Amino acid sequence: MQYVCLVYGEEKDLYALTAEGSAKLDADSLAYDRSLEQRGVLIIAQALQSVKTSKTVRRRKGKRLVTDGPFAETKEQLLGFVMIEAKNLDEALDIAAGIPLAEIGTIEVRAIYDIPGS
Repeated sequence: MQYVCLVYGEEKDLYALTAEGSAKLDADSLAYDRSLEQRGVLIIAQALQSVKTSKTVRRRKGKRLVTDGPFAETKEQLLGFVMIEAKNLDEALDIAAGIPLAEIGTIEVRAIYDIPGS
């Protein structure tokens, strides 16, 4: 079964890292992704650019509405995602727990929905 691990955290925590801390987090994240790839469970992993660059799109009554950023009331921002293949939810949770950003953020694990008839 496929799962997506949504990586949430506060961007301010990333900005607060020293250059060495940031480089270590990047290296640890890439190494973990490579280990998942070697195990044959990684589908894709991506970090996202700053929330300052994001846009939110809605369509109401046929009109496209675009606003800056995510909802203002969110404390944590979506920082990236890791899409995996796991035998079950327990294995997906174990994989998510190993994501380096789990140390300072939150990982939401969700199964991919199979659309009936697709």
